[in-house]
Parts: sequence; C-alpha cells; structure tokens
Amino acid sequence: MTETARLLIDSKCSLGEGPIWHPGRQQLFFFDIVEQSLYAADETGEIVESWLFNESVAAAAIVDNDTLAIATENGLIRFDLTVGGINRIEDIERDVPTNRANDSRVHPSGAFWIGTMVKEGSAKAGAVYHYRAGTLTTIIPSAAIPNATCFSPDGRIAYWSDTATKKIMKCKTDPQTGMPIGDWELFADVSGHRGSPDGAVVDSEGYVWNARWGGHCVVRHAPDGSVDRVIEVPASQVTCPSFGGKDLKTLFITTAAIGLSDEQLAKEPSAGGVFAIELDVAGLPESTVIL
Repeated sequence: MTETARLLIDSKCSLGEGPIWHPGRQQLFFFDIVEQSLYAADETGEIVESWLFNESVAAAAIVDNDTLAIATENGLIRFDLTVGGINRIEDIERDVPTNRANDSRVHPSGAFWIGTMVKEGSAKAGAVYHYRAGTLTTIIPSAAIPNATCFSPDGRIAYWSDTATKKIMKCKTDPQTGMPIGDWELFADVSGHRGSPDGAVVDSEGYVWNARWGGHCVVRHAPDGSVDRVIEVPASQVTCPSFGGKDLKTLFITTAAIGLSDEQLAKEPSAGGVFAIELDVAGLPESTVIL
C-alpha cells in the first residue's frame, strides 16, 4: 500500500528546511533559508508566529521553552522567542561570505552538529562542526552539501551525507560528548533509488527517515541500511522530515520550490509546502543543546 503525505501548510517556501517539533511549546518550527525566515506552527498547521532575520537561517536547537539556538550563515545565535532578541554565541565561517549554514541537528549528548556549504554551487568548501558547552570543533572538513545529520537513540551512531555522493554514511560517536570516535563507513548507497539524500531523522526504533531531494519521497531505512518503506510526497524537492505531535507519531516534511520552472510549478502547486502523515511508529523528542 502506498502511503502519501498530505499538504499541511501551503507555505510556498523557496527553500523550506530544518523542521523540529518543540514539545514544551507543542509547536513545529521550520525555516525558509532563502527568505531568511523562521516559522512556528501548531499541530493543525496554523502558523502562529514568524520571524525575519537579516541573514539566512537554516536549523534550530531547543535551549528551553522560550529560547532556540539557531544556525545562521554567520554562526550560532541565541534567539529569544518571547521578545525576538538575539545574542551571538559563536562565529562560524563569518569570514567566508560565500557560505551559509545548512542541515544541522543536536546529538543526544547536547552537542549541536552544524553543517555549512557554499550558497551557490556545490564546491567542497563547507564543513561540519561540533558545538558543545562553549567549544567549537571541526569534525568533517571539505563538504559540499552536508545533509542527513541524525543520531541513533542511544547516541552511539551518527548518520550523515554529502548529498551529491548519493551515499548516507555512518560512524560511531561518544554517547557522552557526541564526538565521532570511529571512521565513516557506508550506511546506504541511494544512487539506484529516487533522488538524492537530504535531511534525515531517526525514530524510536532506530530507523532512519531520509528526505530525497528530487525524489518526491521520504525513505525509511532499517538499521542495516535496507529500505523499509517509502512515503510519497506531492513535491519533488523534499528537504527534511521531523517527528512531532502529542505522541510524536506525526511526520512533518519540508519541501522547496527553488529552481523549479513554471512548467514544473504548474505540476507541483504545493512545492515549498510542509506536508504531514500520521504513522504507526513514534519519533524521539529533539535533544536539548548544551550551550
């Protein structure tokens, strides 16, 4: 039986990304990287608040009920949701104006893995950084389009992809610090499947849900890398999934409209929207970052 996600928010994002469910607020946060915007929506899909920044914003980590840490094109900022106040935490590639943040996620240890990439093109001039308790460390240099950053429930495995390779990799991580402690090895080669690996999230059973840019779908991979199931999405450029809702059994999915021709947009009127589907498996609550 084919499972298809429904359109939840007709947000028409140029580049929708970085969805996370905030359990304390019972809200879904997501970004439009190109439009430098952050949105908050409730479980029904109603946008309850939005914020415009003066730099591109790509991913968020939960600090507490009123605060997010946000990965921006210039680094990491502390953002007060009640008053919109910003405090800069750490400069990351601030001296590289051609780069911006991309896919990022918090390890169960509270470490924020933050990816960067070239704004235009796919030169291998980005990286992945590990930020925890005031210390910033480069853990993956020379990345083109960092994506699929996510972690096993016990924090002992990290997953990651450089999108153009069409390979999702994995490595062992220290569950206490979130630092890689092993070599990267192949988890899943998706070159024979649909699209390219974009954002990903791990569910409570340790399966990896990977959005497929250009593939119209989200794919659930078993811990051995095999394809377990496919969720169809009525938009081709699928960017990132996130579990949320009261029981964490709703999969929210961001998409993008950027780069689509008028003909393609006519075929994909919901491109750039946020989609959702109720599942029989629960996700995990987002880990809280340790600043």
